[in-house]
Amino acid sequence: MTEVRHTGGCLCGTIRYSAVAEPHNVTHCHCRMCQRSVGAAIVTWMTFRSGEVTFAGRLSYHRSSDKGRRGFCPECGTSLTFTHKDQPDEVDVTVTSLDNPETVQPLDHIHTASQFGWMKPGDDLPRYPGARPARHGHF
Repeated sequence: MTEVRHTGGCLCGTIRYSAVAEPHNVTHCHCRMCQRSVGAAIVTWMTFRSGEVTFAGRLSYHRSSDKGRRGFCPECGTSLTFTHKDQPDEVDVTVTSLDNPETVQPLDHIHTASQFGWMKPGDDLPRYPGARPARHGHF
């Protein structure tokens, strides 16, 4: 049996999830779609292969662009997932939905061209004005 490494869920508890692996990437996203969909200046995502995360409860989905789909709780509206048409075997999950968000560490900032002028992260992580060079972005 595979050991569960991370658990989390929505604000009201309708949706729960567990991950049996460490995330393959953790990133702070500053794109306007993420900002608007979550209602925050920055969204921190962790990326898993689709089979590494199991959800209990039924997510609702919103197609935020021709390539992106966002999953959220139909009861409380908590933003939980992002999937990209060009990476069908991956799912991004919001770090803040983890039961213990301190268990993962972000690696970089993406889409900083959309970062608000008053948002001044004090870390030394790499910053990319668009998507990370080695991978597609969150659209």
